[in-house]
Amino acid sequence: MEGRLNTQQALDMILREVNPWDSDGEEINLELALNSESSELSSDEEPASQPKKRARSGTEVTETAKDVPSLRDCWSANLGNPHIIGIMSRNRFQNIMQHLRFDDKFTREDRAKTDKFAAMSDVWGSFVTNCLTLYNPGRHITIDEQLFPSKTRCCFLQYSATKPEKFGIKFWVACDLKSKYICNVLPYLGKDSSRPSGERLSETVVMRLMEPFLDKGRNVTTDNFFTSLSLAQQLLERKTTILGTLNKICREIPQSTRRMDRNEYNTQLFSTTGATLTVYTPKRKKAVYILSSMHNFVQTEDTTKRKPNTVTLYNTTKRGVDVMDQMVREYSVRSGTRRWPIAVFYNMIDMAALNAHVLYQACTGKQERRVDFLVELARELAHCHVDAKKGQKEEMLRKQPSTLSPGKRPLCQVKHQNGSCERASGRCTEGHAACSLLPFSNTHRFVLFAAA
Repeated sequence: MEGRLNTQQALDMILREVNPWDSDGEEINLELALNSESSELSSDEEPASQPKKRARSGTEVTETAKDVPSLRDCWSANLGNPHIIGIMSRNRFQNIMQHLRFDDKFTREDRAKTDKFAAMSDVWGSFVTNCLTLYNPGRHITIDEQLFPSKTRCCFLQYSATKPEKFGIKFWVACDLKSKYICNVLPYLGKDSSRPSGERLSETVVMRLMEPFLDKGRNVTTDNFFTSLSLAQQLLERKTTILGTLNKICREIPQSTRRMDRNEYNTQLFSTTGATLTVYTPKRKKAVYILSSMHNFVQTEDTTKRKPNTVTLYNTTKRGVDVMDQMVREYSVRSGTRRWPIAVFYNMIDMAALNAHVLYQACTGKQERRVDFLVELARELAHCHVDAKKGQKEEMLRKQPSTLSPGKRPLCQVKHQNGSCERASGRCTEGHAACSLLPFSNTHRFVLFAAA
């Protein structure tokens, strides 16, 4: 069994086989200065010292530990954020989160009979309304699902084996392709009794999400869960086109396209009223089905793969919601909770912060990093509360009496520590510096005790 390594031995073992470079692109000399003469070299001649390598490792450790392990550590002396500590105490924050509600709990039971989302409906509706009215999206809109990770107890919790987080609350999201602005969003609450029996869920979701943006010549990109020929015809009647993949078992696909013996990079086209089906074979025994109502004719690239322009455009426009989900997860306020309204509230805050950044850049024309924008946004949100706290403290100081109330006598602060000084009237008998700072007043650093 190998013995324990000290710090110097561990660093030597880590850096023995590596060849790091400093910030200027110059190779770092890993040899340590073993005599005092090497330590007297100038900064231009001195090789990289062991403290520099230690600082480099410390920076990496700091980057690793910048995410606090738990919410309580935000108020920790070592891991805490001074900005958070200055806003409110930890107990105050936990008390607010414990009693946070978004509706009237006395009428919730009656409303929940017809609305599973009753605990968040009012706040969520206001959020969606603001998203719709504050931004005008571009031509291309992407629709997909988002699974917000959560294991809270609710009747519409979903399980998805293909997601990194298996359990969560599902949302249908429509976002702008270029800016990743969240234009419209709907929670999935399970089976909807109001939906007509012959209408597909996918068609209902797309039409509800696109309702504010129809009749304006936009295009919507969907995956094989949503895309269908009937949906394309409904959208085309509202002057909106669709571009999406089709499942190979979809009944709209002709039987002749399901053969697996086609040559590689082969393309087949099928046309119907208002829609074009492209069947592309990127590799043997694999076919991609693209349904488009925005292409009257299809062109192929003059390359080896001979890729159709419908496939190229779909690859460009399909990742709007996926990129948006990555962005909101990168800087998230999500924390552990057992209440699903709080989980939905966390997701709403993340989405609102992303939309606020898009609106800020669109209105000001500045390209600011999102992390810098979020820090400044947090400061402005807490500005009013911090100013109110300062005002209350100043008001309390002004109301304090300038002289001591009768019946109490001041004692020297030093005496409170070692019991060697007595102060009964107005002057310290031991000559302590702490007792002779100012004339006798309430600004003195004395500890007041009631007279015996």
